[in-house]
Amino acid sequence: MGATVETIRCADWLRMSARRFPERACLVTETERFTFAETAARVAQLAHALRQAGAGVGERIALLASNSHRYMETLLASLEIGGTYVPLNFRLAPPEVENLLRRASATILFVEQRHLAAIEEMRERLPLLRLVICYDAALGDVEYETFLRTGSPDFHGDAPVNDDDIVGLCFTSGTTGVAKGVMHNQRVTKALTVQTIVERRLSADAFHYSPSPLFHVAGMVYAYAGISRGYTTLIMDFEPTKVLHWMQHGGLTGCFFVPTMISTLLQTPGVHDSEYEQLESIAYGAAPMTPALLRQAMDTFRCDFINMFGAGTEAGLQTILTPEDHRRALDGHEHLLASIGRPAWNVDVRLCDDDMNDVPRGEVGEIVSRGDGVMTGYLDMPDETAEVLVDGWFRGGDLAWQDADGYYYLAGRKKDMIIRGGENVYPIEIEGVLADLPGVVEVAVVGVPDPHWGEVVRAHLVVDDTFVLDKAAIEAFCRSRMAGYKVPVDYRFETSLPKNASGKILKRELRERP
Repeated sequence: MGATVETIRCADWLRMSARRFPERACLVTETERFTFAETAARVAQLAHALRQAGAGVGERIALLASNSHRYMETLLASLEIGGTYVPLNFRLAPPEVENLLRRASATILFVEQRHLAAIEEMRERLPLLRLVICYDAALGDVEYETFLRTGSPDFHGDAPVNDDDIVGLCFTSGTTGVAKGVMHNQRVTKALTVQTIVERRLSADAFHYSPSPLFHVAGMVYAYAGISRGYTTLIMDFEPTKVLHWMQHGGLTGCFFVPTMISTLLQTPGVHDSEYEQLESIAYGAAPMTPALLRQAMDTFRCDFINMFGAGTEAGLQTILTPEDHRRALDGHEHLLASIGRPAWNVDVRLCDDDMNDVPRGEVGEIVSRGDGVMTGYLDMPDETAEVLVDGWFRGGDLAWQDADGYYYLAGRKKDMIIRGGENVYPIEIEGVLADLPGVVEVAVVGVPDPHWGEVVRAHLVVDDTFVLDKAAIEAFCRSRMAGYKVPVDYRFETSLPKNASGKILKRELRERP
């Protein structure tokens, strides 16, 4: 860790909010409610318990569990003692978990009971892992609440944390291959949190819900924003009927959803039984949303909408389509509903070619950005870090073009681009056409090898069972809307599309299907 400096630590946010709003609800679950004062006391207790158990500055503290107030307390306690939290995707297979625990050099693990058997089986192969704490059972080395009671609620962490010190190690979803350990220093965590508050326009009176898993930067940053700003956060798994109840009757003022969640809510019985009077805004991101779905959502929920696009774990928010942009779209500029907006606050954005030269407006280029929210780098991967961090600019592989008014429009992922007989084909364009077909719920377009063309286009569709679509009708529709070389040569009807924890479709899995 760096030398002592006079700076506000991320760990100080909770203590400061507890002084301002001691009786205000901080973390709310389906059955429990914790005020800021209560949350601060529990976090201090956990931090002290960790310190007494030998956890020091820089300790690698892993978490393998679903969202809960205890998970959030663990992240905050890690910050308090100057540790480095390592949140792991609870959907990973045991060999993947073991690999990441080893790569992270984790010494302490907080875990749910359902993962314990796998952890115990691999533990002898993880000599650095010295303490396993179980959230929901008297198993592992110690049960969470029992461990918590060994600490003092009066503890005040005095770990000197410099803004350049690493506070989080978050592994990417691995949609394109091996998961990378993204290092977040305190400056990055601060920047992402403040940016979320600013661009989401979150007041201290907000009551916000994000179903994003806390091991993902979106879930984590929204929770930190609540801690820092002093608003209330709902922690609950995404169950459509329950979420609708909270939106209609629970007082929620804001939500963040991925498009598939919005689509699911719109198909949930009772969705039209409310005016959603307390709901002020819904933010969406992590995956593209069709203009048709967006318009349906705006007509139903009758609140402000905000499109938040970014490079997630590696570089945070990059562009934003504001509520004013959405209202302008409904006022005769509907093309804006297909846009990801303009650069977000405190972020510099460019569109570049492969040599980092700016491309002219109207041409497709790679989104590159710089700002305080860009990661420090990948853990033990200097070559991979150098590929994406160039002179302070982050290259995430997203392609876009810019119109005359400065709005950006996605053209897909650089690695997803299909080259058919020398012609560049952008899957997102074809997906937009297919999404206009009646009954299409989800769609993903991928390139597959072809001996003559090099690659050809294949479409995977999830179709509402009340509609009947045959391949001939779909092909005719596509040919009426796009050039022949873009038309898929194969259509696969699926019951669902594979996704990662943040809602992104795993196109790599689709490409690998025979």
